[in-house]
Amino acid sequence: MLGKNRIKKYIALLTVVAIWCVTSMVALAAPNNVSGDITVTGQVTVNGQTAVSNSTVISGSVITTGANSSAVISLGKLGKIEILEDSNFTLRFTDNSITGILTQGKARISNAAGIATSVATNDATTIADAGQANNFLVEVECSHTHVDTVSGLVTMRTGNNDKQVAAGTSATAGNLSQTGCKPCVRPGSGVKTPVLGLGAGALAAILIGAGVGIGTAVLLGGNDSDISIGGGTVVVSPVR
Repeated sequence: MLGKNRIKKYIALLTVVAIWCVTSMVALAAPNNVSGDITVTGQVTVNGQTAVSNSTVISGSVITTGANSSAVISLGKLGKIEILEDSNFTLRFTDNSITGILTQGKARISNAAGIATSVATNDATTIADAGQANNFLVEVECSHTHVDTVSGLVTMRTGNNDKQVAAGTSATAGNLSQTGCKPCVRPGSGVKTPVLGLGAGALAAILIGAGVGIGTAVLLGGNDSDISIGGGTVVVSPVR
C-alpha cells in the first residue's frame, strides 16, 4: 500500500510540473500588452470610429485621416508615427517592432535604435536600419511611392531589388507615367516642368517675339552690323 501511495504522489507531482511548464511557455510566447497614445487634429477615425486625443491605440488599428487632418501615435520607447491628411494607415507593433501598411496618403515614422521598423505600400516595402534611430517619410501617390529619409538609413525593397536611401535623399518605386495620375514634379522624377513656370503658349510667344526682335535689328543695322546674342539679349553695334 505504501508503494502505491508513493507512486500516486509522484504521478501527481509530475502532472503539476508538466502543467506549470506548459503554462510558463504559453506566457512567454504571448505578446506583451503594448499600446500607443493618439493625438488628433481634425477628422480622424480609428477602426471606423471617431478618434479623440489621448485615447489608446492597440496593435492592428486602422487609422484614417480626412482633409486638413492628422494623427500622431506615440509608442513610448519604440518611437512615433505621424499620419498626415487624406491617409489610410494600418499600424501593428510589439515591444520591439513597428510595422505599417500605407494604402494612401503620407506617414512619417520615427523609430528608436533596436526597433525593427517597416512600412509597406502597393509598390514597395521600406525597411529602416534597426541599428540606429531613423526618421523617414513614406508617401503614396496614385501609381507610385516616394520615400524621403530625414535621418538614419532606410532600404526601399521592390521585389528582389533593394535600394538604400540615406539621410537627405529620396527614392521612388512604381509607374510614374500611368494614365490618369497627376504629374510628379519631385527632383529625379523624370517629368519635365515648364521653364520658369510658363506654359507652352507663353513660351512660344516669347520665342516668336525674340525672333521678330532679331530680324528688326538685322534690318536696322545693315549688312555691316555685328549682332551678338547671349543671355537672351540682342546687342546691335553702331554702323561703321
